[in-house]
Amino acid sequence: MTLIAAGLLVGFFVGLTGMGGGALMTPILIMFFGIAPLAAVSSDLVASLFMKPIGAAVHLRRGTVDKKLALWLTASAAPTAFLGVFVVKGLGDGARVQADIKVLLGTALLLTVGSMVVKSWIAGRREQAAAAAGLGHAEANPRVKVRPVVTVLIGVFGGLAVGMTSVGSGSLIIGMLLLAYPKLRASQLVGTDLVQAIPLVGAAALGHAIFGDVHLAVAGSLLIGAIPAVYVGARLSATGANRWVRPVLAVVLLASALKLVNVSTDWTVAACLAWVAVNIAVATVRRRSVRPVGAAGTVGAAGSAAVTAEVPAEVSAGVPVREEVAAAF
Repeated sequence: MTLIAAGLLVGFFVGLTGMGGGALMTPILIMFFGIAPLAAVSSDLVASLFMKPIGAAVHLRRGTVDKKLALWLTASAAPTAFLGVFVVKGLGDGARVQADIKVLLGTALLLTVGSMVVKSWIAGRREQAAAAAGLGHAEANPRVKVRPVVTVLIGVFGGLAVGMTSVGSGSLIIGMLLLAYPKLRASQLVGTDLVQAIPLVGAAALGHAIFGDVHLAVAGSLLIGAIPAVYVGARLSATGANRWVRPVLAVVLLASALKLVNVSTDWTVAACLAWVAVNIAVATVRRRSVRPVGAAGTVGAAGSAAVTAEVPAEVSAGVPVREEVAAAF
């Protein structure tokens, strides 16, 4: 029952925010259920293989998938994810290797938190530019010119990370895509990533299955809770509920990453508190720098472009100013 509850929690986060599958599930399996790191990675990949198509189907129906970009990502990410499994297996099977995988996972989580910082910074730049230019709503689903070399490199890095740690299909790749294609809206980033993540995660899961690392009982229990939770979370994401979930998720990921790389509890708590304090300060400065131009207590046309970076387009109009705190994380 506890594994089902864990699947329920993680599935809800995945559906709500488009991230958190490997970044949350694998650390939970290792730290709370005592599952060996390699088995946790492989079992999470199998569970993710069944969760990703649910969100991908929603975005395909909404037209928020850049299919050409997804194709380029798949061409590079899926093969390197499969290769990443062989890299991990090449390290051996002993206790030392399991410890090394924990450190690799912690490092991947720290990179995930870093990608969230980058996303927040880009969102802030968009906000300032929109406020200065007095722009209205951006194009619903802007088209971008695919940059093959950059996109392939993103796929290679993300694929290796997923194959070795199960982390990155939703968090690292989205962060890198945002840097490479800053004009893409949040819904396009998530939708495109979810579509390319299906073959990516499938290739990594297949690699682990070949070596017999997958624990079907663990993966099955996770899926019982995760599949309905993903659907519920995806439906709620249309209301903009993920604005307040992302800051909490960032703190959880930071704490998990530090513990996995063997940082003491005292330093972990101190780092998390410092993270919260800095982000609140940044949010306060950002909020004061944007002049409301719409109704009282809301961000008008100029301010709404910033919020769009983190919330679906359906709810980007008239977002309360206080939600800038959530967007800063």
